[in-house]
Amino acid sequence: MSEPVSELVLWAVVLVPTVVGGCLAVAAFLGGTSRALDRMAAPLAVATATLTLVVSSIAALTRPSVDVPFMAGTSFGLGVDALSALLLPTVAAVILLVLVFAAGDICESRARFHGLMLLFAAAALLTVTATTLPVLLLAWEVMGATSYALVAFWWRDERRVSSGLTAFLTTRAADLGLYAAAGAALGGGAGLALPDLADAAGGWRDAVALGVLVAGLGKAAQLPFSFWLSRAMDGPSPVSALLHSAAMVAMGGYLLLRTAPLLDATGWAGPVTAWVGAVTALLLGAVAVAQSDLKQLLAASTSAQLGFVVLAAGVGAVSGGAAHLVAHAATKSLLFLVAGAWLSALGTKQLSALPGAGRLWPLVGVTGTVGALSLAGVVPLSLWATKDAVLAGALEQSPLLYVVGLAGAALSAAYAGKLLFLIWRPLPGDAEEWYDKEETGTREVGRLQQAPLVVLAVGAAALGVLALPPVADTLRRALGGHTSPVASLTELVTSAVLALAVLAVVARVRLPEPQVLHGWLGLEVAAHAVLVRPTLRLGELLARFDDQVLDRSVTLTSSAVLAGARRVGDLDVHVVDGVVESVAAGARRLGQLARRPQTGQLHQYFIQAVAMLAVAVILLVAVG
Repeated sequence: MSEPVSELVLWAVVLVPTVVGGCLAVAAFLGGTSRALDRMAAPLAVATATLTLVVSSIAALTRPSVDVPFMAGTSFGLGVDALSALLLPTVAAVILLVLVFAAGDICESRARFHGLMLLFAAAALLTVTATTLPVLLLAWEVMGATSYALVAFWWRDERRVSSGLTAFLTTRAADLGLYAAAGAALGGGAGLALPDLADAAGGWRDAVALGVLVAGLGKAAQLPFSFWLSRAMDGPSPVSALLHSAAMVAMGGYLLLRTAPLLDATGWAGPVTAWVGAVTALLLGAVAVAQSDLKQLLAASTSAQLGFVVLAAGVGAVSGGAAHLVAHAATKSLLFLVAGAWLSALGTKQLSALPGAGRLWPLVGVTGTVGALSLAGVVPLSLWATKDAVLAGALEQSPLLYVVGLAGAALSAAYAGKLLFLIWRPLPGDAEEWYDKEETGTREVGRLQQAPLVVLAVGAAALGVLALPPVADTLRRALGGHTSPVASLTELVTSAVLALAVLAVVARVRLPEPQVLHGWLGLEVAAHAVLVRPTLRLGELLARFDDQVLDRSVTLTSSAVLAGARRVGDLDVHVVDGVVESVAAGARRLGQLARRPQTGQLHQYFIQAVAMLAVAVILLVAVG
């Protein structure tokens, strides 16, 4: 393929969903609730996603790059390398399957929904292909804004709007790290190209790494930012499936994998990243175990599973982290769509109302089982091998880090088992009483909702091959990283046995649900106490200072100015105007006097001349 054509393909990856999504969103805004527009929205979105998948696959094979002059010192850069070639078709495929599901799940405001989803997807694809910080910032901002609009999609519900704001503002605060990183990169002379960030001089490099780390941890919902992911569950199920699998959250992990050389070059950022990821995998895994809401369980598990990706970035196991990111995208999008199918059909996502749900629609139950077993790390499904590839890298760095990660993997089996054994229990006789608690269920799961589940289940079962020889060796050579992601046979067997042992325990023992874990470690409460309330209090104090000091000063100053103006006005009226009027009156009087001699009679002019001459003679005599 010629270079111009390959560059055109790369532009199409981003522009196709952007243009169609933008047109749908604008048309929905202008056209209101047009039935014709809503009818065509879903097929158009699916066709657009299909074309996007095609061009993304071509771009992954041809590896094009584009550099357009953008601003001093950098360019608008897009490119596909080994890492983005792996993620690009993954993201595009998940987008397509989620939109197919949404075509059968979303029944209102379809044009607005599908338009926003395509814009959200375009931002994720732009993030994957960005090669410079300005492009990444553009993608980052659009992704954050559209995520808010999608989480708060049912905008008449105050809680959903509040949840969208919580997610947006939390990630937005972390996003400031990217701006700080861009400034530090320029200050350190490294420029704004992502591969060059590690070349920043001295302390500037540390500042760049810190900014990137904060931004990546915020988007990936790692500690201490994890709580926003809980609130994001108030969005429609297709939004949760995309946001938690291949976009938004995954992009935080992708950024850290992309900048792993920078993290390693600082000496401190790599270990900090690794430990944050490992601790998140452990603590958020415990949070997932304690949940009684299916989507909340899956949300906490997303933070925990992204913890393994962040851990991989910290220890330099880039290929293992990338493989885990891809396998997790298939597994988690599958599970969220399964949860969405049950919510739509049964009107609830509470675990207490889902015993026997797997028996109601066997295809949904079986595919959900594949996803749950993959999440648990059962041989030979995807996350068993990819998770262990990350743990192998952790073991080379620190045995303690490996132990914490292994404990996180054990908790994966616990929360997956909690779901798995629940959905296959015999249906209770009073099951109908538990349904329709959150919305009115349809009691059916359509073909459009079931079809994507089969494809995703295949991915959840088979993508673990990316972490097994010889594919893993090829991937490691392509992606680099100073740690081999290939686990030893002993490690693979250990993790497999551990997963089965935990599942056996979960089958017999009721798992505890401590309130502190059920409430996501009190992270949102802590954020309100440490950040939100002090910020609001500071705002109140500043408002009071503004009212009582600044406003009063302005009022007093304006009053003094007005009083001075009145005095000047009085002076103008009574003095200046009086003087002017007096001068004018005098001038008029003189004019009148001057006109009196002007009679036009010649003998009077002679008399005046003689009189003037006489006066002049008298003056000369008097002076002389």
